Amino acid sequence: MKPMDNTVEGLRARYGERWRWLAVATVMLGTMATVLSATVVNVALHDIMLEFGIRQGEVHWLATGFIAAMTTTMLTSSWLLDHFGLRKTLGTAMALFSLVSFLGGFADSPELLILARIAQGALAGLMQPMGMYLVFRIFPRERRGRAMGIYGMGVILAPALGPVLGGFLVDELDWRYVMFAPVPVTLLGVFMAWRFLPLPPSRPEPYRFDLPGLVLLGLTITLSLDALNRLQHGVGDGHRVAIEALIATALLVLFVRRERRTRHPLLNVSLFRRRSFLFANLGAAALGLALFGSTYLVPLFVQTALHFSATEAGLLMLPAGLVLGMTFPIAGRLADKHSARSLVLFGIGMFALSATLFAVSDVTLAFGWLALWTIFGRIGLGFMLPALSTGALNPLKSHELGAGSSTINFTRQLGGAFGVNMVALTIEFGPHSGGVPTIDAFHSAWWLVALFVTVAALPVWKMRA
Repeated sequence: MKPMDNTVEGLRARYGERWRWLAVATVMLGTMATVLSATVVNVALHDIMLEFGIRQGEVHWLATGFIAAMTTTMLTSSWLLDHFGLRKTLGTAMALFSLVSFLGGFADSPELLILARIAQGALAGLMQPMGMYLVFRIFPRERRGRAMGIYGMGVILAPALGPVLGGFLVDELDWRYVMFAPVPVTLLGVFMAWRFLPLPPSRPEPYRFDLPGLVLLGLTITLSLDALNRLQHGVGDGHRVAIEALIATALLVLFVRRERRTRHPLLNVSLFRRRSFLFANLGAAALGLALFGSTYLVPLFVQTALHFSATEAGLLMLPAGLVLGMTFPIAGRLADKHSARSLVLFGIGMFALSATLFAVSDVTLAFGWLALWTIFGRIGLGFMLPALSTGALNPLKSHELGAGSSTINFTRQLGGAFGVNMVALTIEFGPHSGGVPTIDAFHSAWWLVALFVTVAALPVWKMRA
């Protein structure tokens, strides 16, 4: 039997021009699985807290631990692409992700569940930059925005639809099924990666992986997030929080110094010398905060403060997901023709409006109004992602796309990791009644999200038109 020719020429001969879209669909499955896993657990947090007898300050590590691990490993994708290629890296990561997700569903303690979530996040960090890298590799410049619009549906639709699936699984089955949910998606992705992803045309000379840089970065992120987490337990941990903050700052300085001096850095700091790339990354950090912070906040807000069921909390996101499905390809096409700056600023304005409306809500508000405000926020996110990607990566050379795509994904996830923590911290320090956050605590968290996203308009305004 003749082996399949998975070179670009072989794939084009076998599938015609549609092979590009088959490849995009493949990497989109990996992205959807990672983002689905990051968000589907949110509607299960209440049930997990009850089963294991833990507080919100501990259970949020199921979300934060995932995002922190994903953020830490994300910058390794450039080295993996250079040494193993897209097909082998993504296929292996999706297979391991399936296994970890399946095992995590059987966790019998909060520690094992958090460990499974961290392992999921580490593998997700390897997968998520692959989609953006592929799009900018195989599509010409004038079609990248459209392709990012289609691919980006996996980034944004998954958190929009994840709570719907999660709510159904929690109410009709058990919270453990939210861990099993991504497995069919990633197993299908393994099959499609083998068939539709191209082999690399060539590979650079092998070079050493920046393991010291990864260790420094991982310790910096872990200590920073742990310090934020410990702040939620009151003033008793004040000295430890201060020590962890100082150590994290010192490690960050060491990390930046190493990345500037080493020949093959984990993070290519020189890319930030380009204004468009720098300001797009600042906007991406705000996008991550908005995406993950709001996706963490919406289900917890409506279940805790407004007493919705898990299914109702999930259904609240469904109209937004449907509208976003129509908006995202349009935003991608616009990114090919119009200023990235104007599109991102419009998205920021829409999301800030959504967060502000949630911040002034009350317990008597009808379901339909809450759904409408969620729609406003998701439209804003839909306009931000394709424009930020094209604004950041179009100026880069082809050999810089691997580092560029992993970097902008990294900054988006870093914003998400700290966004979830700051939202959780605001809720924990807000007013409580009977050990449960009141609606005023959630209002403060929504104001915080609105403020951070609005401030992001300043660097975005400096992007080249």
